[in-house]
Amino acid sequence: MDKDRIVGSAKEFAGRAEGAVGDLTGDAQTEASGKVREAAGTVQNLYGQAKDAVRDAGETAAGYAKDAYANSGDTFRDGTQAIARKVQDNPLGSLLVAGAIGFALALLMSRPARRPPPRWRYYG
Repeated sequence: MDKDRIVGSAKEFAGRAEGAVGDLTGDAQTEASGKVREAAGTVQNLYGQAKDAVRDAGETAAGYAKDAYANSGDTFRDGTQAIARKVQDNPLGSLLVAGAIGFALALLMSRPARRPPPRWRYYG
């Protein structure tokens, strides 16, 4: 729990008490001061809650990243094994897919370089 939440709750409680005392005694200034202190405590409490939420979200994201990094080798290994099984089950389809990929790469690499568009000059 954040320090701002504790202090904010204390201010909020003190403001309520001061406002109640001002209301009982009929002192409008004390009552208004209590309401201001209560509002300040509420704002500080909400600020502390927001800080806690951000901290928790960061810790959760870091935990997910650590888990993903730890399991990355297993995922890669599983994917490689799945591809090897597909190739063994259907060698002709695999050969056609590999050929299509090679053909597409050859087309992309053998294209001539793009020329820049002509620059039109206006002599006016």
